[in-house]
Amino acid sequence: MPDGTAGQREWRVTGMDCGSCAAKLRGAVERLPGVTDVDVTLMTERLRLTLDEGKTKSEQVEKAVRGIGFGIAPMGERPETPKDGFVLPDGAFPGAEVMPEPEGEDAARPADALPRSWYRTSKARLVIGTGALLAMAWASRLVFSAEIAQWAFVLATLIGLVPVAQRAFAMARAGMPFTIEMLMTIAASGALVIGEAEEAALVVFLFAMGEFLEGISAGKARNSIRALSNLVPKTARLELGGKTREVSARTLKVGQIVKVRPGDRVPCDGEVIDGTSGVDESPVTGESVPSLKEPGAQVFAGSINAEALLRVRVTKAADDNTIARILRLVEEAESARAPTERFIDRFSRVYMPCVVGAALLVAVIPPLAFGLAWDEWVYRALALLLIGCPCALVISVPASIASALSTGARNGLLMKGGAVIEAAASTTHVAFDKTGTLTHGRPRVTDVSVLGGREEDLIALAAGVESGASHPLGQAICAEADRRGIDAAVATGGRALPGKGAEASIDGATVCVGSPRFAAERGALTRDLRDFVAPLEAEGKTVVIVLYEDKALGLIALRDEPRADAAEAVMQLHALGIASVMLTGDNPRTAKAIADTLGIVHRADLMPEDKVAAIRNLSREARVMMIGDGINDAPALAAAHVGVAMGSGTDVALETADAAILRNRVTDVAGKIRLARATMSNIRQNIAIALGLKAVFLVTTVLGITGLWIAILADTGATVLVTLNALRLLAFRPSGATSRALRTGHDGSDMRHTPATP
Repeated sequence: MPDGTAGQREWRVTGMDCGSCAAKLRGAVERLPGVTDVDVTLMTERLRLTLDEGKTKSEQVEKAVRGIGFGIAPMGERPETPKDGFVLPDGAFPGAEVMPEPEGEDAARPADALPRSWYRTSKARLVIGTGALLAMAWASRLVFSAEIAQWAFVLATLIGLVPVAQRAFAMARAGMPFTIEMLMTIAASGALVIGEAEEAALVVFLFAMGEFLEGISAGKARNSIRALSNLVPKTARLELGGKTREVSARTLKVGQIVKVRPGDRVPCDGEVIDGTSGVDESPVTGESVPSLKEPGAQVFAGSINAEALLRVRVTKAADDNTIARILRLVEEAESARAPTERFIDRFSRVYMPCVVGAALLVAVIPPLAFGLAWDEWVYRALALLLIGCPCALVISVPASIASALSTGARNGLLMKGGAVIEAAASTTHVAFDKTGTLTHGRPRVTDVSVLGGREEDLIALAAGVESGASHPLGQAICAEADRRGIDAAVATGGRALPGKGAEASIDGATVCVGSPRFAAERGALTRDLRDFVAPLEAEGKTVVIVLYEDKALGLIALRDEPRADAAEAVMQLHALGIASVMLTGDNPRTAKAIADTLGIVHRADLMPEDKVAAIRNLSREARVMMIGDGINDAPALAAAHVGVAMGSGTDVALETADAAILRNRVTDVAGKIRLARATMSNIRQNIAIALGLKAVFLVTTVLGITGLWIAILADTGATVLVTLNALRLLAFRPSGATSRALRTGHDGSDMRHTPATP
């Protein structure tokens, strides 16, 4: 890119273990001239920003990142080991090292998927190194004199503190003086000055141990997300020119044919064109029961063919398949930070200087004002510094969010970030689209009535207009023509009429297939025709009228049955204290027939703009989640507090929505809310742990009851407890009907009352 132009850059950054690490990285690079739109994602270890090369070069960004102790490499290249640890003899101290070149199967794996042994990390080396030095210092006290042992503890402290101090001063130079590394450096150095070398060495070791455990916890959450990318096989059996050859799955193109043998993973999103087999979709959707796949059925990349050979036509490129989409949504989710997380970030920026000021007052005022011992009050002030570090508080929200995103992805429940999780947890009303959401979205033709002529001609005209349609009703009409062996009329200039129907030109005439209301607008809905329509709609059927130059030729009735779990989903939401409403463009009679079956309130005859108005009216007094799957649902999804797209929906709906349900189970709506509520409960627990422990030890430290090593243990312990508590969400089962979340609200209160009617 030429100098003076701005463009987006992406790097892989290693060494980030918590939200505070991401904040440090963000702070280091956003101060550089020409750097804007900085986005750091912890789980995917990505740094993305807009860079004006005329003001700052890419190399300067990389230098700034390495300067604060992180490893950095352009996306797709081999990642670099972070430069922030005690390095054992097989590496330089404290320089960075590049991961060794992979061999065998690893050579074909992407750089960001390569595993690293725990003992090869810089933080593990810091633990091993400081632990060994501390042990040797203790041993010297048994063998040598107390004075020699004291110097051994001093040496252990200084050697262990060097990498911490380097990072502290690097961050100070980058404009971030109030960091845990700086507090550690001040506290350990101060302890040495007042003669507490043994305690200083122990503090350095405990700090290293806490950092190491943070890294282990973050790695566990990160790996559970990365495992998704490994679901798609590296190779595919491509059928070409009557022969089969093995190719890279990433090179598959839309329209190509692949063979999937029993036991193989499906290498692409595609459509079965030959063969019948049970396919295990649990790796992708979490659905444990194998799904029967026949010609015409859709299959997901990463699912497992269990029984017989399938021939599959590729329908999505590798970068757009289900797994790739999940990973993109997870990445987007990390960028959408929860309001609680943003508040804590702002709070910590004020909190840290206040703690430093309070520690300074504790060190100075008692000796100066009351003549108390300097050593004792400086010691208490140093302990206060360590306790005051907000690491546990800063990590309390992102750790829970990361675990929730991982759990959701494994169970086919995607949410685009902490803000969505927080909004979903407070949901009071759920609005459902009908077709393709509460129903299968695959209606079939039940009745054909002609006002003159033959049924075959009517179906041919209707199928011609609906050729290539994405709407379920249009597809059902085309399917009925295929079933009867009727060739669709040749149509040109076809276009959809949102909320009304479709029209095209056939043999120079305008032919429309639309709702009775549309026919009425065109002046074609006569009294006799209305008498035909009424009894069909009373049976819950959807009626479309075929118009030839605005003259009715006949009508076609279709029916779409509710999903098997739709009624159960409404019951589960009711048990959660959430009211449900169905919003549909169908006629009132059809809507009532479906709504009565499900036990749900309904509003019918809604155009896309009417759905938006309904959502906005409802949102004035309630927190609304909208569930839909079609193009006409996209505006309503955007208008709701939380928009959720069904996984079988259109790309437009999926892109507009805040969340997605991959396995097309309506009960997953309740599961998504249960997961969101469990996450917010987990966040509140984490904040209570972080602030509670600090409050207790702040008091005991000022009173002289606890000292330095307890102080660092309190900070490290709180961070580890918060992280471990967040990891409990990895075992959460959103679909568990016996879960406590099903019986209680997100604040723990009983929610088994009758919900308000929307």
